[in-house]
Amino acid sequence: MLATSRVSALTSQVAKQAVRVAGQRQAALTAVRRRGNVSVRSIQSVAQTDRDTITRLLYSIGTKREVERHLRIFSSSSHPSQPAKFAVIKVGGAVLDQIDELALSLSFLYRVGLYPVVLHGAGPQLNGIIESEGVIPDYIDGIRVTDAKTLQIARRVFLEQNLKLVGALEKLGTRARPITSGVFTADYLDKEKYRLVGNITRVDKRPIEASIRAGALPILTSLAETPDGQILNVNADIAAGELAKELEPMKIVFLNEKGGMFHGITGEKLDVINLDEEYEQLMKEPWVKYGTKLKLREFKELLDHLPRSSSVAVISADNLQRELFTDSGAGTLIRRGYRLFKHNSIESLGADRFRQVIHDRDPEVQSGVSSVTSVLSVLQKTPYTIYGDEPLDVVAIVTHPEGEVPIMTKLLASRSGVLNNVVDNVFNAIKKDHRKLFWTAKLHACWQELVLIVKDFEAKDRLERAYLPVGPSAPPQRGFSGATRSYSTLARRQVPSGSRGYATAVTSQPTSTEPKRLALIGARGYTGQALASLLSGHPYIDLTHVSSRQLAGYPLQGYTKSSITHSNLSVEDVERMEKDGEVDAWVMALPNGICKPFVDAIDRGARVRSSGESSVIVDLSADYRFESGWKYGLPELYGRDDIRKSKRISNPGCYATSTQLLIAPLLKYVKNSCEPMVFGISGYSGAGTVAGTNDVDGKPTTVPKVTPESLAGGFRPYSLTDHIHEREAGRHLTSLLADPTNPMKVAFIPSVAPWFSGIISTLSVPLSEKVTARDIKALYEEKYGGEKLIHVKVGVPGLSDIENKHGWSVGGFQVHSEGDRAVVVGGLDNLLKGAATQCLQNLNLTLGYDEYDGIPID
Repeated sequence: MLATSRVSALTSQVAKQAVRVAGQRQAALTAVRRRGNVSVRSIQSVAQTDRDTITRLLYSIGTKREVERHLRIFSSSSHPSQPAKFAVIKVGGAVLDQIDELALSLSFLYRVGLYPVVLHGAGPQLNGIIESEGVIPDYIDGIRVTDAKTLQIARRVFLEQNLKLVGALEKLGTRARPITSGVFTADYLDKEKYRLVGNITRVDKRPIEASIRAGALPILTSLAETPDGQILNVNADIAAGELAKELEPMKIVFLNEKGGMFHGITGEKLDVINLDEEYEQLMKEPWVKYGTKLKLREFKELLDHLPRSSSVAVISADNLQRELFTDSGAGTLIRRGYRLFKHNSIESLGADRFRQVIHDRDPEVQSGVSSVTSVLSVLQKTPYTIYGDEPLDVVAIVTHPEGEVPIMTKLLASRSGVLNNVVDNVFNAIKKDHRKLFWTAKLHACWQELVLIVKDFEAKDRLERAYLPVGPSAPPQRGFSGATRSYSTLARRQVPSGSRGYATAVTSQPTSTEPKRLALIGARGYTGQALASLLSGHPYIDLTHVSSRQLAGYPLQGYTKSSITHSNLSVEDVERMEKDGEVDAWVMALPNGICKPFVDAIDRGARVRSSGESSVIVDLSADYRFESGWKYGLPELYGRDDIRKSKRISNPGCYATSTQLLIAPLLKYVKNSCEPMVFGISGYSGAGTVAGTNDVDGKPTTVPKVTPESLAGGFRPYSLTDHIHEREAGRHLTSLLADPTNPMKVAFIPSVAPWFSGIISTLSVPLSEKVTARDIKALYEEKYGGEKLIHVKVGVPGLSDIENKHGWSVGGFQVHSEGDRAVVVGGLDNLLKGAATQCLQNLNLTLGYDEYDGIPID
């Protein structure tokens, strides 16, 4: 109990420190808001100045790794189109009596850029007023019977408590919006039995989303209205559940004053309730009655409606940060749960399911060091047990020859397995079976004893020599397999003979000459045509399928290696082709928002392939450029080795490629709180194509979406703010920063011009220190020296330097006379290095070829 109190006190202290730190900036922020012509972007920049400092305060309640991982996941959970995906927090009425503590915890989330949807009750406050007015509260089955007088009092109490919480938040500088009606529509639950009590039939999330988009926390009550306008009382727990069903947030939190749910006889806090196993028995327990029974029933109904990975946490307000940002959590966790299993053979588990887990999560397989087949082969050499849960969110393998120390050789977890603590459950099951256990992790044991054990393993050929000395594990490649804390096994990299250092050596990978087959989905546009032409000269990649709905049945033009006719591949066709292994790679050259059904079809087909291997996908749209499971394919900046190990690659946007290449060498000189500005001009092919009228033979034609005639010889600015390439460039450049917790922002303004192809981008960047133009040029030469597709020149690149060229050119290095601002110009062909050429770079890398195979070097 003492330890728990200390943690709660520490968590509360963290929240207070965070709000205090942020409050020091509040006066400055207010001053900025009062300037009549200052942009919202400037206000946001000031408001986020101390986000890094506040985030660091979280390290006192959890490890830096787990805090940053949870914060990253939560920050990416919402999108402007669905801003309420982070969390629903239901506040019990008793918690409102601790209004300052509650406001601090919610304000903390606001300070790190998270917007929970808050819904509160007011039961104790309502009971106090009702009793003082001579009305005795009446409950049936845990539901408050609400007559007209009770409802009148309830409305007043809800409004008072709502405004009280909003006021406490605003006092801390946290914007909050009271929402006391307009969200819940209801019918009578049972008018004769419960009177004015509602059963929610509809949730309107628009007021909630509008609040978040306006930068304010939405604070809701649980009052509902009938279609005729009659106000009805609704149990706040039920209202929170209906809200969660509609929003499907990542986290559902119920705050109460006790900090959890407790056993009615022993008084012990219940850490975890697995409803699938425990619900029926719990509902029969004599100590489970009234409100507790109602809560459990509502929790089960809620979780039955949501994905199995969802869970509910019941905690206290002062433990909110600990619940959200640490793996251990706080209070009581309620989940549907699965029974754990252990199998002594792959067949009893299911060979196909097991192979898929190894293929999708094993870092050794994903890094190319091992294969699914080799993993299965090694398992047959010694007795083993496979541990896990029914949906295989976590799978662990322990080898245990008779009389020897067991080794946990694999612990592979999905994101759901980590976030819902299934990893801990599985590991605890392993520890129950094995008093001694060896696995690779950070060194905590006696070094001499560890060396003796490892040498014994080596002598019996149970471990490769690379495991001694113990080095760092391989970085995660895809999915969430790298987030298994200290239990993850090491990637088996080859170490040169005699090496004793802790850092393992990485040998260069030989290039392949094995022919591969490629399918192109979306060949009508300019980019698809450019890629088909490039593939004509590739020595090893054969274009075997080309899909276009408009051109189905017509021959492909510009591809000379073989005769290909356009088809119109459906999602079902793609799934079948992947299942049968008809191609080795797919390129998606589709408009934004169209790609996902085809990617899902490939994933389904891969799961049932006899080989257990998936084909490569390179997506040319923006659909997956913000997905953590996809590798962002800009080889000159973000690592060729990671691309080689990936099978899901998002090809960068044309403007975004040039923007990032322009800014990257200057990152450490960008002035704090200032955004680099990029002005880009592109040829009209960058606007894409539309279907034209059929030609004389009846064949469909393609015409530019923006014609040069429509530009009348000039150029036309468009998407003056919030262009998707602006967000794309900022997101990925952030990963290059010394401190990536403070996101990079880029201001970008595009224009379309009357030439066909080619982008010229002009960068203007405020500098943190004075430098010369010679210094700036030297930074680019140092950054891109040896890059075959990047050309550093003295003068400003012109259209002749970039149109129909496969690389990126940069030059025109200038510094303002005061030495505090640099200007640099870069350019590329939007259809080549901005699309098709870069796609071919990524294909070459992931398929094992030389990066420049099939690419003419300018």
